[in-house]
Amino acid sequence: QVQLVESGGGLVQPGGSARLSCAASGSIYMIYDMGWYRQVPGKQRELVALISRGGNTDYSDSMKGRFTISRDDAKNTVLQMNSLKPEDTAVYFCYADLSESMLSRGDYWGKGTLVTVSS
Repeated sequence: QVQLVESGGGLVQPGGSARLSCAASGSIYMIYDMGWYRQVPGKQRELVALISRGGNTDYSDSMKGRFTISRDDAKNTVLQMNSLKPEDTAVYFCYADLSESMLSRGDYWGKGTLVTVSS
């Protein structure tokens, strides 16, 4: 069973920083993209950042210059969040587009980690 496990959520003051990590495990043939989405109750889940197998990155415009996504290895990704604002408060979900075999491919999600930005 493929699993994505997030870590690093918690309470952060406005203007502060947080670092989220995601580790993928299980039977994985190839990961094409990994990244992060976030969601607030009552609102649609939105893209935060993605990183491809080749290291190309994609950010939401509202997060450019504040958030940085990187890859530790083929199965792990890290999201560095700086200059956090109260409106960044959300549940952050790890995401992966991956194959468990040569003939299968799909979207996988972690359970989410809560980031609260408040004084």
